[in-house]
Parts: sequence; structure tokens; C-alpha cells
Amino acid sequence: METSTLEMENLMLGYSSCKVIWTLLITILGYTSCLPVGDDSVCTAEEVAKYSIVFVGKWSQAAFPKQYPLYRPPAQWSSLLGVTHSSDYNMWKKDEYASNGMRDFAEKGEAWTLMKEIEAAGEKIQSVHGIFSAPAISSGVGQTFTELEAHSRHSLVSFVVRIVPSPDWFVGVDSLNLCEGDHWKEQETVELFPYDAGTDSGFTFSSPNFATIPQDTVTEITCSSPSHPANSFYYPKLKSLPPIARVTIVKLKRNQLGLPGPQPNLTAVGNEIDDSVSETPLDCEISLWSSWGLCRGTCGKIGTKTRTRYVRLQPANNGTPCPNLDEETGCEPDNCV
Repeated sequence: METSTLEMENLMLGYSSCKVIWTLLITILGYTSCLPVGDDSVCTAEEVAKYSIVFVGKWSQAAFPKQYPLYRPPAQWSSLLGVTHSSDYNMWKKDEYASNGMRDFAEKGEAWTLMKEIEAAGEKIQSVHGIFSAPAISSGVGQTFTELEAHSRHSLVSFVVRIVPSPDWFVGVDSLNLCEGDHWKEQETVELFPYDAGTDSGFTFSSPNFATIPQDTVTEITCSSPSHPANSFYYPKLKSLPPIARVTIVKLKRNQLGLPGPQPNLTAVGNEIDDSVSETPLDCEISLWSSWGLCRGTCGKIGTKTRTRYVRLQPANNGTPCPNLDEETGCEPDNCV
């Protein structure tokens, strides 16, 4: 009888231990499921960090001579719209479908819907820490800047800037992590290249609105993709496009009292624009030959006929020059009696 009681007590003790361990495991798993998933989940740096963000447009006629917009409107950049967030949220992502807000921004520069989407994500899943913006740039080459605040649980930065004019093209950064383990990064510089939002099928900067149905995913525009001679970024002789813009994010310093200390020289950052402007050779593009014209000349003698072609795209930056646009050959005169 005593043996049975002892076995029962051991059994109850074992059950209680298992229950405690199980409860503890569930608690840990439950807590873990509430944490952001991804690179930002391991950020153990101080809670908040402030940064300056400088966007530099490098969209010059020398670097991108093909169909470069000179008027109605000239080459320029929209305002910059960005967000600091956790890995539970994506403002945009390559090879995925753009949201309605992202479509409106990429096609028309309208930020209202995109901002409402960001706010909704922040309210529902607490994935957004803050929104930031910077003024538009009225030319293809120039700079704009603002400040942003990152949090240890929201250490990722994303932003977009629309290429103006364009069907639905933009540049930006998706989920750049400013935290590295137990400290915030001092500076990050990223060269930027054009993206297609996948919502408009235009090939050129000034293409009329032509909705992509069904909608395509966000894709990077390269010197050979889309593979169509009409595309404004089509440079088949290049291995890759030169960067069309650059962003530099610099951590703002604070003194021992927690007040702002000496800050980076943003003008100096902007002055780097001219140092890296490249010249992209643009070859002459010509049309096909026209039909041969009438044969002209004196009866009984060899006459001549001509055909012509025209320049579709003038060469630039030491690109291949245009060949002769007229060609002549011998013939027997027409209507000769």
C-alpha cells in the first residue's frame, strides 16, 4: 500500500514538472511569436537612433542621353516618402505586386493612399515606427534631405522616389537595416537603379497611360530589360546602367547630455554629385531604307535612282556616328520611248 502511495506521489510530481515545463515552453513560444521576424529581431542597440538621409539625383543627360526629357516636363524627382519599420511590413518589394498606394505613387506621385496603408499597418500589427519625407527635386541632378528616427524594434528603412516623367518608374530602398547587433550603423550609402512598378506598360519617359492588365510584379529596369529598342533605358552595349541616384544615411551624434552634437556636413555629401557623373555613349539609330525612287536620266543612257533613310536617334557622348542617309544606284530611265 505504501509502495502504491509512493508511486502515485512520484507520478504526480512528474506530471507537475511536465506541466510547468510545458507552460514555460508555451510562454516562451508565445513571446517569440510576438517578436518581429528577420534581421531586425536581433537588434540590441539603444532604443532610438536618429539619422539624416540625403538623396542625390544623378539623372543627367550625359549619363542617360536616350530620350532624355528636356521639357513638358523636364527630368526631375518627386518628393521622397519613407518609413522606419519592422520586418512585418514592406512598403514595396522586388518580384512582388505593388499595393494600390504604391501604384498611385509610382504612376502619379500621389502619396495619400500609400500613407494610409502605412498608417493602417502601424495600427494593426505595430510594424511601423515613423514616416518621413523630403522635398521634390526640380531637375534630374540635385539633392534633397530630411531626418528619420529608427527604433530597436523598427530598425528597417524603406523609401520611394518617383522618376518624373515616367509611366510607373521609381527608385528606392526596401528594408535596409540600420542596426548591427548591439549598435547602430554610423553610415550607409546605396547606389540606386530604376524599378518598374508593374502597373503601366509604357516604354518611354513620356509614354501615355497604358495600364498593365493583369498587373505585373515590381522589376528592376536594366540596360537590356525590357529588351525593346524603344525603351528609354535600353543601352544594349552596356554591361549595366550607371546609378541614376544615390542615398546616404548618416547617424546623428548626441553628446553626453543626450543633446544633438556636431552633425555631418550635408552640403559636402551633396557635392559628391559631380565627382561620379559618367558619360554613356549613345549610338546613332536610323530608320530602314525607303523604297527606290523613280529612275531619272536621258533616254539611251544610264540613269540614277535614290533611296533615303532618316535619323531616329542622334548619337551622343562619342557614340557611333550616323551613316549616309542617301544612297544612289544606276538604272534605265522610266517612261523612255
